[in-house]
Amino acid sequence: MLNKVLVANRGEIALRVIRACRELGIRSVAVYSTADADSLHRLLADEAVCIGPAHPSGSYLNIPAIISAAELRGADAIHPGYGFLAENARFAEICEACNIRFVGPRSETIALMGDKVSARRAAAEAGVPVTPGSDGPCRTSSEVKRVGAEVGYPLLIKASAGGGGKGMRVVRSEGEVDAAYASASREAGAAFGDGSVYAERYLEKLRHVEVQVLADERGVTAAFPERDCSVQRRYQKLLEESPAPGLPEGAREGMKKAAASLVERLGYTGAGTVEFVYSGASSTLSR
Repeated sequence: MLNKVLVANRGEIALRVIRACRELGIRSVAVYSTADADSLHRLLADEAVCIGPAHPSGSYLNIPAIISAAELRGADAIHPGYGFLAENARFAEICEACNIRFVGPRSETIALMGDKVSARRAAAEAGVPVTPGSDGPCRTSSEVKRVGAEVGYPLLIKASAGGGGKGMRVVRSEGEVDAAYASASREAGAAFGDGSVYAERYLEKLRHVEVQVLADERGVTAAFPERDCSVQRRYQKLLEESPAPGLPEGAREGMKKAAASLVERLGYTGAGTVEFVYSGASSTLSR
């Protein structure tokens, strides 16, 4: 049983984790930047530590500062929330090395699935269809153009790390690639500390459907009914609806089966989401 959890995040997700800790009788430690000194998560936690300046690179992405705060306050676990360091395998590995429980998957699993490029490869190996795109990260805009020549336009340039719509740009012709590549890479680097991107075919007139999965360390896996997340603005979900309206039963069960199969194959533990794009005739894994 955990005694004290440091919440390595801010805002709504930090509040949810702090509330869950309180309900379970676990003490919580909030970390905050100088800009968040009066934030709710800092005020509602049992303890709080300032870890750096306003920019996330110096605070919420500052691994040494977060580990130091955990050790200073005697936390035996760190909950990363989502975004920031939640999909950073190196962070999970450092937690493990410091005998601090990382509340989430093992570091090697995050290394595989936290990076969308390797996640696509793993999905393809597991027999899950994926959107046509680059086989690995695109290190230059010229590599994006080669993908465009192979799979056609429009293309979606996406950050390899993280999520939440950060580091994503749609390009509808080769002439748009250079500026979009630079912008996506810059935004990804600022948000996740990793500016690598890849490219895949941008599929229009489709639905974004997700399957939530839970898996424990004994290999027990559960895939829950799907959520339709198609209502979005700037690639950020505004509304989730479950069950997905009008989704054929075969597609519904197929997505759940594919999600569970992927998680079991990877030995994933904890909570996770497998995201699909559905065109009405077929579904493919989008990350």
